[in-house]
Amino acid sequence: MQDVNDANISFWSPQPYFIGAFFFPQQILQIAWLYRLWKLDPSKQTERAELDTITHYVPYYAIGNLCIATWMLFWNSSQLKISNVFVTINSFTQLYYIFGLLPPMNTSSTSSVLTHVVAKTFGGIGVLDFLHNTSAGFFVGEDPSTAVKVITGLGFAGLSAASDWIFGGCMVYDLLALTVGQSGSWRTLLGAYTVGSAAIVAAKNMARPPYKDGGYGRAATEEVQDQV
Repeated sequence: MQDVNDANISFWSPQPYFIGAFFFPQQILQIAWLYRLWKLDPSKQTERAELDTITHYVPYYAIGNLCIATWMLFWNSSQLKISNVFVTINSFTQLYYIFGLLPPMNTSSTSSVLTHVVAKTFGGIGVLDFLHNTSAGFFVGEDPSTAVKVITGLGFAGLSAASDWIFGGCMVYDLLALTVGQSGSWRTLLGAYTVGSAAIVAAKNMARPPYKDGGYGRAATEEVQDQV
């Protein structure tokens, strides 16, 4: 995978070790989540709700992993335009679930906490995967245009403003990976975006703490529902 990355550097190419560093702990979290899916007994009333919390995400998790497995096959064979189809499906599937379907976190439920962490880290690294593959597949060797710089800044600012600590932390991490992977004035600008993203996430979640009534507050669109 590293050789494909090195042969297709572009303006959204991250430092590749950041992806590997993210991947390992994320897999541990997924194993813990899958273990609960396997262990919980639906015939026990006390465990049924816990299991329902997990199974709600299962179809989107399965789609994501199928897409990532297929993406890897095409990426390793340097068919990046085809691989981009699958990474795009995964990334937007995870974002749709996070912002459209994921129930508020119940901090007293291990299943709820794990589902939030797994879904949001999956979607968080999915944003970086999408940017990386898109630029490598269609804009190899190109410098960022003004439009790319604006889209990057506004896109991450918007996602950061709509994020809780978990997904917001992923946005900061993605920008840091891009910053380290780039050079020159673009790297400097990405560094500023990283600081700005961190500030937005911190200000938003400190001003409106996500912990409410013993549960984890709704992020972004869910918070709007609380005000209606």
